[in-house]
Order: sequence, then structure tokens, then C-alpha cells
Amino acid sequence: EVQVVESGGGLVQAGGSLRLSCAASGFTFDDYAIAWFRQAPGREREGVSCISSSDGIARYVDSVEGRFTISSDNAKNTVYLQMNSLKPEDAAVYYCAVHDGWYTCSYPIQRADFGSWGQGTQVTVSS
Repeated sequence: EVQVVESGGGLVQAGGSLRLSCAASGFTFDDYAIAWFRQAPGREREGVSCISSSDGIARYVDSVEGRFTISSDNAKNTVYLQMNSLKPEDAAVYYCAVHDGWYTCSYPIQRADFGSWGQGTQVTVSS
């Protein structure tokens, strides 16, 4: 069974930074894709970033391009989302999701392609 645990959320001032971590287990960390989604109150869950081990490609939603960076540490079975220059509109619950198997990240990032999800971590950005 795939397990996904997010951490690293919190309260930060606008312009600040946070690093989210996604620890995944229960699958072979070879062919996989891991994505970050976020959901603000009253809004649809949005794909923020995706990284694929299959082709090494990372994708970002336009609103975070240049500010967020996704990376993976296969030795630790962990994917990170470094978030810089945070804006109030980045505030949301951030979810990590896993696609176990060969996959190339699409744009927009497709929620239906990811079968295992974490519980989410809250990111709050004060103005």
C-alpha cells in the first residue's frame, strides 16, 4: 500500500519561503511521478507541480513558475517543493500525490492520474 505524508506547511509572511516535503513509501521509487496540488477554500483543487522519474521532466502551473521548485531525493523516497516569494494567493492546503509507474507529467497536471494522496499540509501567507 502506497503511503504519502506531507510536512513543512506553516504560516509565513508574503515574500517569504517554505519547503514542503512529501515522504512516500510502499512502492518502488524507480518509475513514478509525484505531484503537488493545492486547494484553497471555495476553489477547485489545482495541480501546482509535478516531477517524473521516467523522463526527468518537472512541470509547474504558470502562477508559480520561477518561484517554486520541485525536486526529489530517491535515497530518501522524498519529494520537495521549495516555495519562494510566497504570495497571499498561494495560501491553501497542499497535497502530495503519487503515480506509481511510468508516467510523464502533463500540463495541466491531471488529478485523476494520481491514485495515492496524502492528508495535506496547510500553507498560510500573511500580507
